[in-house]
Amino acid sequence: MDRITLTGLTATGYHGVLTEERRDGQSFVVDVILELPLETTSDDLTDTVSYADIADEVEAVITGEPRDLIETVAGEIASRCLAHERVVRATVTVHKPSAPLTQTFADVSVTISRSRDE
Repeated sequence: MDRITLTGLTATGYHGVLTEERRDGQSFVVDVILELPLETTSDDLTDTVSYADIADEVEAVITGEPRDLIETVAGEIASRCLAHERVVRATVTVHKPSAPLTQTFADVSVTISRSRDE
């Protein structure tokens, strides 16, 4: 299966279970891998999925309705990706690099993979 990958899409969202997360917001970083058959001879955008459209949809979910869990955010992004007819599988990683932990850490993330037949 062919792939289109978007890495490091960043926007401010208000997701989290803590009051300050909902009030102050924070950056979320999203990676998306779309698996689909790619037509490489037509050179026509209608034979693929516009990564600009996917980026817009990812940003809309990040900046949209606040969710308690990044698992839910990842699921909403995957659902939007699978709404594109050509996409067979979507793997979504949502990074929360400013998660409210007292320990020193580099990143907190959730990765999900969804397909049309699941």
